[in-house]
Amino acid sequence: MSFVKMTASTAAILAATVGAAAAQSRDNVQIAGSSTVLPYASIVAEAFGENFDFPTPVVESGGSSAGLARFCEGVGENTIDIANASRAIREGEIEACAANGVSEIIEVRIGYDGIVFASDIDGESFAFTPADWYQALAAELPVDGEMVANPNTSWAEVNPDLPDQEILAFIPGTKHGTREVFEEKVLLAGCEETGAMQAMLDAGMDEDAAEEACIDTRTDGVSVDIDGDYTETLARIEANPNGIGVFGLSFYENNTDSLQVATMSGVEPTVETIASGDYPVSRPLYFYIKKAHLGVIPGLQEFAEFFVADEIAGPDGPLSAYGLVADPELAATQEAVANGTTMDAM
Repeated sequence: MSFVKMTASTAAILAATVGAAAAQSRDNVQIAGSSTVLPYASIVAEAFGENFDFPTPVVESGGSSAGLARFCEGVGENTIDIANASRAIREGEIEACAANGVSEIIEVRIGYDGIVFASDIDGESFAFTPADWYQALAAELPVDGEMVANPNTSWAEVNPDLPDQEILAFIPGTKHGTREVFEEKVLLAGCEETGAMQAMLDAGMDEDAAEEACIDTRTDGVSVDIDGDYTETLARIEANPNGIGVFGLSFYENNTDSLQVATMSGVEPTVETIASGDYPVSRPLYFYIKKAHLGVIPGLQEFAEFFVADEIAGPDGPLSAYGLVADPELAATQEAVANGTTMDAM
């Protein structure tokens, strides 16, 4: 069992309760956040409950932003211990945490995941580029120095090599970490690929405004934000087989009986192509630990160390079998977790 020295924030938790025994009245680890990290965290939580003398941690979803907002509400047993995230914590979130007394945060990178584009298994097959998605979903496109409403209604209008099928895309809502990666590595990349970004700059737009225009999506029903998890996206495709959804690799791999995946820039998303960096739309996955809760919430330290152990998060572990791409620098993460190294000490 690992022990940590009592920090000022840990002491604050204890002082806020009747005593140490009261501080430990919650005896299970509580986690919330990314729907992409959810299945991995659930696997680890179940295995932890089976193999340790601690209750099984409670894992909730809600999206990266929502989980980090809850994480930053403060310290104490009425707040969560861990936030899962499919993107790195933002500076504004770190500031919000600090304002509420969450001043010591441990960042844990568990591995990598790819964002895939999947459609009905019995429908047309697609070979996309980021440019295709930008031209299909952008709210406005530059034409002769002017921004005009996106006129494209079928994928063939975007790219004659694509099927003549109506454009209908189910993309992650803005509270999901997946959305940020989708905007940066697909819409923004596609905007640059097509020359649209340069055209906006040439027309006098400043860079920030041009970037916003690149990632601004249509509101005419062609692009549909999904605020729920990937099961909702799958249900939308089942209801409308012309739809194309944005998923995490692991979710797709567990639904290959109903979904087919598209290539992106000629590369099929697999564990191997993501690990090699060949697949262009991938991202690191994280969870964040409230250091003030270590030594106060039973099992928190042990759970964190268990999560990143070679047997769990390594290339031969159960998370890899489920679709996680193991982090080549996992040993450094293990050391940081064991030592309770916070972000500001990195």
